[in-house]
Amino acid sequence: MVHQDDTKMMEEIRWLKAEKSVYIIAHYYQNGAIQDVADFVGDSYAMALAAKDSPLDTILVAGVDFMAESAAILCPDKTVLSPELTSTCPMADSIEVSDVERFKQEHPEGLVVSFVNTPAAIKAVSDICVTSSNAARIIEKLPQDVPIFFVPDQNLGCNISARLDRPLECFPSSCPIHAAVTPESILEKKAQYPDAAVLVHPECDPRVVALADYVGSTAGIIDYAVHTERQQLIIGTECGIFHKIKQVSPGKELILADPNLICQDMKKITLEKVLASLQTMETRITVPEDIRVKAAAALEKMIEYSS
Repeated sequence: MVHQDDTKMMEEIRWLKAEKSVYIIAHYYQNGAIQDVADFVGDSYAMALAAKDSPLDTILVAGVDFMAESAAILCPDKTVLSPELTSTCPMADSIEVSDVERFKQEHPEGLVVSFVNTPAAIKAVSDICVTSSNAARIIEKLPQDVPIFFVPDQNLGCNISARLDRPLECFPSSCPIHAAVTPESILEKKAQYPDAAVLVHPECDPRVVALADYVGSTAGIIDYAVHTERQQLIIGTECGIFHKIKQVSPGKELILADPNLICQDMKKITLEKVLASLQTMETRITVPEDIRVKAAAALEKMIEYSS
């Protein structure tokens, strides 16, 4: 149930974004109320495309910092706002430019493939970006005879490597939310709900992926959940996606694979902060032009290779 105060704020947010011509883009991991006031809700790849195709000149990104950066990289002529600067991604912050440069020194012929969950500086030293929804498809298109450094999600990299039967050198980091899903937690839930389908994100441990009925991106999990005939679903990704699934398929029983699948960084963004951002038109996200141009090349190549 939406609290009366929340309803009032949501009405004011809708009025202000219309008054000030602001396009709000939100990630599926946001609270339901944030998703409901957004003009567009999607996963990281869809958010990047939505920013690029935004019909308005001001974009407010309700997502972690690299998502707002991606919008600023792809839309240099637009104003990009973030309602919470401290909303970040521990995995994205785990890698340094020096880690990428070290690989390039050792493998000058190699390619650096960076997950979109990275800061702009990492994208700027990457050959191409990918997301969980297009990574395998893009890597299949890359030359077969060159080494690839996949950063920074080792679980996603390992799962893609196994799927394509192609070796990848993976940076040793992982999403703390998806890492919370263990084979033990999946097996426990399967014992409790023997008729349930198991849907997990490819950022999960390969041992978890092996137990799943479906493996896919956030958007992919939602699509599968909505269209499957199975009525009980064990979900191995952040709990925010329940909101969309329940909107479209209210009869499905959704079981979170682990109670810790809550991204506290995403949840730092609140209705109050979105409203304040619209009132003050702060905080604007910018990327230094020398970094932006190089990062844009990696993101644009991702979009090209995904088409």
